[in-house]
Amino acid sequence: MINYSNSNAQNEQIEDVIDIGEILYILWSHFLIVLTVVIFFATAAFFATQFFIEPQYTSETGVYVLTKQDQHTITTSDLTAGNQLTSDYAELVTSRPVLEKTIENVGLTNITTEELKKSVSVYTPDNTRILKIRVTYNNPQIARDLANTLRKEVSNQIVDVMNIDAVNTVEKASLPTKPSSPNIIKNTILGGVLGFFFIAVIVIAVNKLDDTVKTPEDVENLVGLTVLASIPVNETEKVSNRKKRKEKKKNKRDEYGTKGSLA
Repeated sequence: MINYSNSNAQNEQIEDVIDIGEILYILWSHFLIVLTVVIFFATAAFFATQFFIEPQYTSETGVYVLTKQDQHTITTSDLTAGNQLTSDYAELVTSRPVLEKTIENVGLTNITTEELKKSVSVYTPDNTRILKIRVTYNNPQIARDLANTLRKEVSNQIVDVMNIDAVNTVEKASLPTKPSSPNIIKNTILGGVLGFFFIAVIVIAVNKLDDTVKTPEDVENLVGLTVLASIPVNETEKVSNRKKRKEKKKNKRDEYGTKGSLA
């Protein structure tokens, strides 16, 4: 006696398990569709990045904060203290008075202090007292002017507020020669990857939801019985067509024979 409940439970478990090899086979069997969608998404990402995203330019400048003790020698404790003060310097760089003076001196009227603050980043190279200031803007000349002006204004602010002896310029901001963003190659690759996952989910979902029997393995998985033999559908259709043609010929002969006897 066949225990159908156990067989059905096993079949449900088999259906719930997603085999990596099966997924790869499904994707490979739909290779042209997958490739077409990947190319389409990558191309769309390329053109969107090239023509619809405004390029941004980054200009960088640097200052060195010189305390009175630094005039003779710099100790490890001085470097540690300098690193701790970096966050203070960074706050001064993006403080409202510094940003307002920078905007006024550059002559910008279409940008607010909050917008400029989002375009400014500050960092310190490891084990140094050098403060790096980066400004990103959609115009390379304005990005350079903002960085240089911001450096001058924050230098004055550091001297006044923190009683520092001097703030020396390490490097002036230069004119950017190429955009810092967007990255066309990166976005194109991301578009292709997104397209691959998109079509992969659709192809796998459609395949898993299709419960029609196509192969002997499908029969074994659904019913739990071994397939001894299979007849191709094309061969069955050929046999059926041959039988129909023979019957038509036989009917024609019978019809001619009947007409001849009547004559």
